[in-house]
Amino acid sequence: MITDLNSQRLEQLTTTGVRVDSPEAMIALGRELASGLEAGSVIALQGGLGAGKTHFTKGLAAGLAEAADSNETSMEVTSPTFSLVHEYRGGRLPLYHFDFYRMSSEHEVLRIGWDEYTDAEGVIVVEWPDKFPGLIPAEVFWLILEHDEDTRVVKLLGHSHD
Repeated sequence: MITDLNSQRLEQLTTTGVRVDSPEAMIALGRELASGLEAGSVIALQGGLGAGKTHFTKGLAAGLAEAADSNETSMEVTSPTFSLVHEYRGGRLPLYHFDFYRMSSEHEVLRIGWDEYTDAEGVIVVEWPDKFPGLIPAEVFWLILEHDEDTRVVKLLGHSHD
């Protein structure tokens, strides 16, 4: 799961949330959280359109690439809305980025290999996890991204760990 997340940051995420006022700040938050990820980590990103889910994932990918001293710190991370899943390799851990938004059933998610990804030694990020919460592993870092016109607030809804 997330091994060395600063306890003060974790408390902030679970109580008041982290205020984010720009795409760059959302990327920076994702980058910060990437340092504590380990194989098998699952990040569920729940929030409406434009909440910052993909920018957060860009930060995770950049953080994983930096941790590996990879030349891929500028990976092009895009929303997998139409392709359903994107794989990013070259970092300390592979990143599997899912978007459940356009999926119509749990069966459809399973058909694209969900079980294989959850067994893989990488990090899974799921946008729109609330569509199929029964598929999300028990050990998950579930973030709620709320937003208005100018500000986003990222809150930790729940998490579990070993």
